[in-house]
Amino acid sequence: MKRILKYLAPFKKRLTVGFIIKVTGTVAELFIPFLLTYILDNVIETEKIGSIVFYGVLMAICALVAAVGNIVANRMAAKTTMLFSTKMRKELFNKTIGLSASATDSYTIPSLESRITSDTYNVQNFIGMMQRLGVRAPILLLGGAVITMVMDSALSLVMLATMPFIFAVVYGISRKGVPLYTKVQKSVDGMVRVVREDIQGIRVIKALSKGDYENRRYDKVNAQLCREETKAGVIMGIVNPVMTMLMNLGIVAVVAVAAFRVSKGTSTPATVIAFMQYFTLVSMAMMSLSRMFVMYTKCAASANRIAEVIETPSDFKTVPDDGKGDKDALVAFENVSFSYFGKRDNLTNISFSLRAGESLGIIGATGSGKSTFIKLLIRFYDPDSGIIRINGKDIRSYTKDELCRFYGVVLQNDFIYADTIEENIRFGRDISREQIEKAAKIAQAHGFITEISEGYGYKLSAGGTNLSGGQRQRLLIARALAANAPILILDDSSSALDYKTDANLRTALKTELSGTTSITVAQRVSSVKSCDKIFVLEDGKVIGFGTHRELMENCPEYKEISDSQMGGAFLD
Repeated sequence: MKRILKYLAPFKKRLTVGFIIKVTGTVAELFIPFLLTYILDNVIETEKIGSIVFYGVLMAICALVAAVGNIVANRMAAKTTMLFSTKMRKELFNKTIGLSASATDSYTIPSLESRITSDTYNVQNFIGMMQRLGVRAPILLLGGAVITMVMDSALSLVMLATMPFIFAVVYGISRKGVPLYTKVQKSVDGMVRVVREDIQGIRVIKALSKGDYENRRYDKVNAQLCREETKAGVIMGIVNPVMTMLMNLGIVAVVAVAAFRVSKGTSTPATVIAFMQYFTLVSMAMMSLSRMFVMYTKCAASANRIAEVIETPSDFKTVPDDGKGDKDALVAFENVSFSYFGKRDNLTNISFSLRAGESLGIIGATGSGKSTFIKLLIRFYDPDSGIIRINGKDIRSYTKDELCRFYGVVLQNDFIYADTIEENIRFGRDISREQIEKAAKIAQAHGFITEISEGYGYKLSAGGTNLSGGQRQRLLIARALAANAPILILDDSSSALDYKTDANLRTALKTELSGTTSITVAQRVSSVKSCDKIFVLEDGKVIGFGTHRELMENCPEYKEISDSQMGGAFLD
């Protein structure tokens, strides 16, 4: 919670001004019953119209100050809360985007989504309530107690006798609230996960007519969330009824004692009237405080989840280069091994080197480690052993920005966002229209783009669902090419292309980007056969390495793949 409250630091002046205005309005509100008592006890009996009007106007002024003060303070509170939550969400989103792949895997995408949305909303609500009620309620409570003590100490003590019981109830129940609402937010994570999966796979669900099955999956996580919310709601819902009961008992006791004191002449009806008004104010203040305690339990649970992400230490650390690398090799792996879960190696003892302008093809069955190889190269993960080098330097010696400049990347699960084709290729980089069109031509995308009436200004839907699979892949390849990075990585990026387009793409890449080092991951032999070097991976191990011709002669697994796809026709 302390970590989250630090976001309020830049708004100290605004908070101070709002606090002063809120205090002024609340104090003015407290004086109204006191003035009423004074009028009834001291002014009316004088029968002076001027005095009655004067104190009546004074009461009206207090009411106006209270109303205006609360309105202005609440508007300032709303503005401050908006600025606070914007700053908090921005840092949380920035931290989420910057998390390493392993940290993202640890939190899971649905959990990160719910932290940015529902958790920040819970914190925002509490901060707003604190500024509105967190100032007013304590002043009404303490101010009302002090004024009633001055007016009639006996009645005041009767009223205050209920307060310890109320505080005990609120404190005891609120302690259970944080763990309960933490479980609620975890259930929200589970629901977000299912919704996210169903939205992404809606076409498959419809194609296979599995709507009922997905409804059952959703009902299951929704029921779990309902159970957790019900449990938290039932326990936290005890607060208001118990407080109401205790305050009603307090009112009964006050009325009984007041009646006795009036009958004995030790108190006046005017004092009792004012006293009941103060008791009402104090009761409202206590109800506000109870609401704040309930909101606090939600806020504390959410704040802990937000702080957990924000305080996650960066595992993208730079280390000094050992100076032992081959400066002539642009890319090199030296005995690299890696495991996701530490049980078995997903890549084992990988070694190779590529000079500038050379090309590497990687082929293998699903799960053989092809994409893992790419993730290590662009440092989504660090290897468990061995060294990866760029320009002879350990990639861990580069900063993130320095390392990213080396790569133009198309990943298996790349994405397209809702914007124009031009902006999806530019992707926020300083790239001219000429570079964009050149990249699109090489990627074989320029043709279909110019056939669309809006051309490069055509607005794409989220995920590029208004393009075909092959068009999306060519667009993503154009994005990777546009920045002219020295290393081009294509991770299964031509699977949706027909053979003719794929062949034209490979020809264009070889002709237009002869100085670019390319690494191609593919399922097709035709996509890698022209590469200078080819890896054949199986269970994370290199079982074949060489040119297409060499592998056809020396690697039975590669020959089997080639024969099954092309009937062994490619030997040139």
